[in-house]
Amino acid sequence: MSELRHRRGDGDGNEKVETAGESDHVDSEEEKVLEEKYVDELAKTLPQGTDKTPEILDSALSGLSSRWRNWVIRGIFTWLMIGGFCLLIYGGPLALMITVLCVQVKCFEEIINIGYAVYRVHGLPWFRSLSWYFLLTSNYFFYGENLIDYFGVVINRTDYLHFLVTYHRFISFSLYCVGFVWFVLSLVKRYYMRQFSLFAWTHVALLIVVTQSYLIIQNIFEGLIWFIVPVSMIICNDVMAYVFGFFFGKTPLIKLSPKKTWEGFIGGGVSTVIFGLVLSYMMSQYPYLVCPIEYSDSLGRMTMDCEPSSLFRLQDYTPPQFLQPVMKILGREKFNMYPFMIHSLALSIFSSVIGPFGGFFASGFKRAFKIKDFGDVIPGHGGIMDRFDCQFLMATFVNVYITSFIRTATPQKLLQQVYNLKPEQQLQLFYALKESLEHRNILNMVP
Repeated sequence: MSELRHRRGDGDGNEKVETAGESDHVDSEEEKVLEEKYVDELAKTLPQGTDKTPEILDSALSGLSSRWRNWVIRGIFTWLMIGGFCLLIYGGPLALMITVLCVQVKCFEEIINIGYAVYRVHGLPWFRSLSWYFLLTSNYFFYGENLIDYFGVVINRTDYLHFLVTYHRFISFSLYCVGFVWFVLSLVKRYYMRQFSLFAWTHVALLIVVTQSYLIIQNIFEGLIWFIVPVSMIICNDVMAYVFGFFFGKTPLIKLSPKKTWEGFIGGGVSTVIFGLVLSYMMSQYPYLVCPIEYSDSLGRMTMDCEPSSLFRLQDYTPPQFLQPVMKILGREKFNMYPFMIHSLALSIFSSVIGPFGGFFASGFKRAFKIKDFGDVIPGHGGIMDRFDCQFLMATFVNVYITSFIRTATPQKLLQQVYNLKPEQQLQLFYALKESLEHRNILNMVP
């Protein structure tokens, strides 16, 4: 078979005969060079925030080397963020939920801003407006689901809200369809590929940010301890991995993040397990932190008063055989601990081993666009997304863990499902339940 050839000018008026394979190779190399130039130009339009510090602090630390200067700045703003986190916990569940929503919006903005840099270069129509529209519709769906789950009993008693509850998912899907049609009508022939790429970009951002924040809110409703302990574990792991890596780090851990070391990874992991057990022991003693957040029909408001479940009551445990000699030295055969501490151990192992990969994922994303940080909100740290990249992955694990091993049906949630039944179905359930209670002599025991 004859080989496909074509002629290419060499710039001096001469022609060079090339095979199709050679031509494709040249074109791919040219495309690669153009792509690199494009990413370099794009990176210049995006924020680079780690080195951004207040002038007063910058002048005060001017005598330090860049390494120690960064250490001090990161330390100062780390303690400020930890202090702010403690204030939010003191503010209660509502303050935490509002903060989660604000963090979600800011993280979404930082991710979308990278895409918006592409939008400004190419003049693509409606990308930013569509992105924020999809954020609003997603929040309407997910937060509506939360309201129905936890406030369904009281909402169903309000006539004008009953419609929104009954058709919530249909309304949410209709809103999404409006955005979908809007996107299709905004397509421009010249930029089809770029527009569909950015459409996918928006949906991935929604998956990473909005879905995870919805799960975080659900974790808060299960009890503040299910929010505070996992978040604190990620903070501890991040801080201690940095400390161990700073002082002892020599062995690179992963190419995506060259500053991460095995010493930091292992040191942070061990510290997190110990910290998690101590924190869990302390927090399990306070009903305010362990009780689920529920709507009280009698009080007409949200309440966190309950009799702590068996997870948060001290129990005796017999140590394994290999620890028996140690227990004999201590003069004890058994030891007391809260069952939640066993679950805390699982959470701390996940936050130490799998959690950092959320940060590695974010590092790979930033390297793709040759940027150092997602934003410049927090001096020494970068953007909000730079601090919460591991938290989102942890939130999903905690929610899955609760659903799989902890959560049981509650009267409030069952009532919500009953209210969604037709009147005749509710009567059928009532008589069946009454008959069962009478058969087991439970009704007879009620005074």
